[in-house]
This record gives sequence, structure tokens and C-alpha cells, in this order.
Amino acid sequence: MEKEQLDRNQVIVRTSIIGIITNVFLAGFKAAIGLISNSIAVVLDAVNNLSDALSSVITIAGTKLAGRSPDRKHPLGHGRIEYLTALAVSFIVLYAGVTSLIESVKKIIHPEAADYSAVSLIILAVAIAAKLVLGRYVKKKGEETHSASLSASGSDALFDAILSSSVLASAIFFLLTGISLEAWVGVIISGFIIKAGIEMLSDTLSDILGRRADENVSREIKRILNEEPAVRGAYDLFLHNYGPDKDYGSVHLELPDTMTVEEVDELTRRVETRVYCETGVILTGIGVYAYNTKDDEAAHIRNAVQEKMMEHDGVLQVHGFHVDTEKKEIRFDAVMSFDVNQKECLKALYEETEQMYPDYQIQITPDRDISD
Repeated sequence: MEKEQLDRNQVIVRTSIIGIITNVFLAGFKAAIGLISNSIAVVLDAVNNLSDALSSVITIAGTKLAGRSPDRKHPLGHGRIEYLTALAVSFIVLYAGVTSLIESVKKIIHPEAADYSAVSLIILAVAIAAKLVLGRYVKKKGEETHSASLSASGSDALFDAILSSSVLASAIFFLLTGISLEAWVGVIISGFIIKAGIEMLSDTLSDILGRRADENVSREIKRILNEEPAVRGAYDLFLHNYGPDKDYGSVHLELPDTMTVEEVDELTRRVETRVYCETGVILTGIGVYAYNTKDDEAAHIRNAVQEKMMEHDGVLQVHGFHVDTEKKEIRFDAVMSFDVNQKECLKALYEETEQMYPDYQIQITPDRDISD
């Protein structure tokens, strides 16, 4: 696993360095063209390239820091640093967009005629082609390494190529008609940069706050668990992320009440190994629900209660159901939708279950719909 992490970091760093070199050269060429031709749109495009280069520098720093080994203070590693660096990149992009917008508005209020040459237009066209190649390359490497920062940089580069094309189109339009649209194109570019920054910020904040588990991963884990003959169901799957490709989880398994502790131990160790090998998720804890197998009355009660509970729109699932007919105890978990008030829904479930079985002590554990 450490070797894979090392290889991943090397790919991210190498790809980011290529991005830095390319963006610095492109920024230099565009800045020169913009200043010579007095084009605010081209200058802003150059600024956008510089912000991309700075983003790559921060990505490298974040990858290096995130790749440090776990220590006593941080036993689960430093992977979440990548999210903090992504946050910094988001603010850089936003700042670039806002400053670009301000400069573009100034040019609209106080317009200055641009003066394009054939050479400058050719250089712009070459820069667009280079950005397209860079974007495809970076995005591909981001997908291969599961790096959100690289994938975002690749998508941003492809988008930059489109924006640069609009600058080139406005220049050609000016040469053909004498009408300058470059300041307005600068406003449009600024708007797209700001939009990209807001989207990056939103995605990064979601990573920091904690996202819903990936549907494909959670379904794959439950499929693996449910393939065990003794498992009657896998529930309450929690996935905790500590950086890209650093996922830990916990889950409850519903097992027959006839299994011994030794049998449960063998089963949990087996599924932990398989889940890790097939999904990369480390299951740090597996809880157990006992499933009634020796009492027909318990099965009848379970079916009746489940049917009643599922009549509520806010109840998505009932699991972990166990009945002790001798001690007169019923306990189960109810998964509730985020659209309902949990306290009110839980109160209603208690009242209905107690009406059905007034002689029993009821214990209902409320769960939220945290994974698919």
C-alpha cells in the first residue's frame, strides 16, 4: 500500500510540474501579446494561466505534506491536507476571477483600442492547442490517481482553451469589423473563472465536512458482505475518509443467534480482508445483530412490526430486529429519511409498537440514511 501511495504521489508531482512549466510559458507569451496589442482580454487570459501554475505549486506542496507517514498525533496519516490545499487553490481562482472582472469593467468604462498582429494571433492559436493537450493529459492522470486536484486542473485547462478561443474570436472579429468586444469578453472570462472557483470551493468544503459514501463503493461492500452464507443483511455502513484513497469503515452484520463467538470472529476477519482487497476500504469495526432462528412467535412479531413501521413515509428500512419472548423485549433499528423530524417520527414509532405489544419493553434505535 505504501508503494502504491508513493507511486501516486510521484505521478501527481510530475504532472503538476509539467502543468507549471506549460502555464508559465503560456502566461509569458499571452502577457507579451496582451501588452503589445493593448488587449485586456489577452492579459487576463495570461493571469488565468499564472493562477493555474500557482495552483499546481500548491498541489505539489499539499501532496508532499499529505504523503507524510502517520505519527502519534496523527495516527491515520495526513491525507486530509490535500483538501486544505484544494481550499487554497479555490480562493486563488476566486481572487483571479474577481480582479479580472474589476479590470474588465474598467476597460468598458474607459475603452482603449487594441492593435492585433498576425503573429500575435498565431501565438494565441498555438497556446490554445497547447492548453487542450495539457488539459487532456492532466485530467487523465487525475482520474488514474484518483486525485481531485489534478482532475479539476485538467478540466480547468480544457475550459481555459475554450475561453482563450473566445479571446481569439473577438480579436478576429475586431480585425474584420473594427468593433472591439475584448473588454466584454474579459467580463465573460472573469465570470467563468469565478464560477469555477465557487464550484471548487463547494466541492472541497463537502470533502472537509464529509460526503455521502460513494454509491458504487457502498453497494460493492454490501455485496461482498451479503455473499457470506451466514449473513442475513449488512447495515449501518459508515465510511470515513482521511484523504484520497484513505477510507475506513464500520458496519453491522445480521447473523443467526446460533453462531458462536469463534464463528463470528472467523467470519469478520474473512470479510475484512476481502473488502480491503477488492475495494481498498479498511473495516475498522464490525458490529453484530442477532437474528431470531429458534422462535416462531418472534418471527411473527418481527413481520408484523416491520410491516407497520414501513407504512411511514419517513421510514426507509427496519433492521437489526430481535425479540426475546421470555423477557418480553423487542429491539430494532429504524432508518429514517432526512426529510422527516427524527424525534417526532421516533415518538410515533414507539407509540404504535407499544400499542401492538403493550406487554413488551420496546427499544428503537434511530438511524439516518447515510449510505446506499
